[in-house]
Amino acid sequence: MKIYTKTGDQGTTSLVGGTRVFKCDERLEAYGTIDELSAFIAVLRDSHGLEKQQILILDKIQECLLVSECCLAVEEDVEIKKKLPSLKDEDVKMLEQAIDDMSLYLEPLKHLVIPGGNLLASRCHVCRTVCRRAERAVVRLNTNNPIDPTVMRFLNRLSDFFFTLSRFFMKQNNADEIIWKPTY
Repeated sequence: MKIYTKTGDQGTTSLVGGTRVFKCDERLEAYGTIDELSAFIAVLRDSHGLEKQQILILDKIQECLLVSECCLAVEEDVEIKKKLPSLKDEDVKMLEQAIDDMSLYLEPLKHLVIPGGNLLASRCHVCRTVCRRAERAVVRLNTNNPIDPTVMRFLNRLSDFFFTLSRFFMKQNNADEIIWKPTY
């Protein structure tokens, strides 16, 4: 089977369920940005210096993001929606627990932090900012097409996770956080 179908040559694609929409549709923007986030997480995951537990949680996060993409790609009134997985409260709690566990090793945040200073931390900041963009796209989509609120909660918590992980990598590698000191 060929990877290309030529069905999108005119700028449209199909949602799960068969409805054709333009590739600039809010729904595609939302799940496409989540897909982009997953690709950046892969870069972080495949980086040198991660511990096994960190890799496992990144794998679980990518799995949750694929579930989120499925939720966003399927039309509301199609039979297949009942067969697709959905995010659970436990997925959000997993992120909260990971944030809490890492926070035990971190000093309380007293200043704004400028990304940089360590490659792993910087990759976390890229994931964090793409995650925020994905969250904005999902919230925008939700204004006209109700979305499972767990997806929005998961994305909101996920950006916090990446911020905390960046700080954890800085601490783990004895690197000083770059504190923003306004000069004006």
